[in-house]
Amino acid sequence: MQSDERLRDEATEQVAGSNGQLVTRRVGELRAHPSYVRHGLAVSAAQLSALEERGDLAFQDPVLITTDGTVIDGYARWNLARWKGRPTLLCRECEPNQTESVQMLIRTHRRLNGFNAFVRILLALELEPFFKERARSNQRAGGQKKGSSSLTEAERLDVRSEVAAAAGVSVGNVTKVKQLKVTAHPEVLLALSSREISIHRAWLWSKEPSHKHLAELRRHRDNRATHKIKRLVSRHKPKSVADVVDPSVVVRRLAGLDSNELAAVSVRVVKGPGKAIYLTKDLLQSLQPYQEQMPT
Repeated sequence: MQSDERLRDEATEQVAGSNGQLVTRRVGELRAHPSYVRHGLAVSAAQLSALEERGDLAFQDPVLITTDGTVIDGYARWNLARWKGRPTLLCRECEPNQTESVQMLIRTHRRLNGFNAFVRILLALELEPFFKERARSNQRAGGQKKGSSSLTEAERLDVRSEVAAAAGVSVGNVTKVKQLKVTAHPEVLLALSSREISIHRAWLWSKEPSHKHLAELRRHRDNRATHKIKRLVSRHKPKSVADVVDPSVVVRRLAGLDSNELAAVSVRVVKGPGKAIYLTKDLLQSLQPYQEQMPT
């Protein structure tokens, strides 16, 4: 985590430049970047937990913000400060315009535990109008198609290259994500954002009829769960009583689910020693309000 923070600090310095000034701002005055909110981005519990372990050192590095209090980088520190009721935060303040702020948001989250390629492309696609207008300006400056609002194929490819460069990905992946935004099921888009599947895998699924997208995602999840269970069966030894759930309770609660809830439950048989039932966390949580009767 510490090396991750150092990389973030270096990127923050490069992006904010020498004009960024250190200020102390009230935590409640800060707000998330509109693009961060629009795409449903969030800090993971694991990131917050790792940051919390650093104690007061977690807040020694400044949060990168704009002059109006929009957070560019340092979301984990900001969220932790709110959670702990911390009144103020050290911030580095800069004055980017709207386009520059999106570019900064992408650049400061391109490392280690930052945004994945799919999320970076979504953010970079918000810059597409800016890149198109710049291409048109270059076109007019060159005396080509004066007054025209259309771009040549070469110029459209150049715009896509600009988007790819901003996101730090290949042009091919930008093309795939543009298609996925139109064709993919919302559940598949969520799986892409959470790193559950790759852009290429989702793009291959998108070639199938839309009703098959969820079936492919479910099959993918089942396969991953099966492999995970096999590894668990091969080496699992309960560490404590809390790792064990009474099978009679599980069976009774499963029997109490309605037909729609049961339809969402996948059953897989795996080879392994002994007799055991393995539950996913999602399934265990679906057994509420009886879950509190079971150790977790």
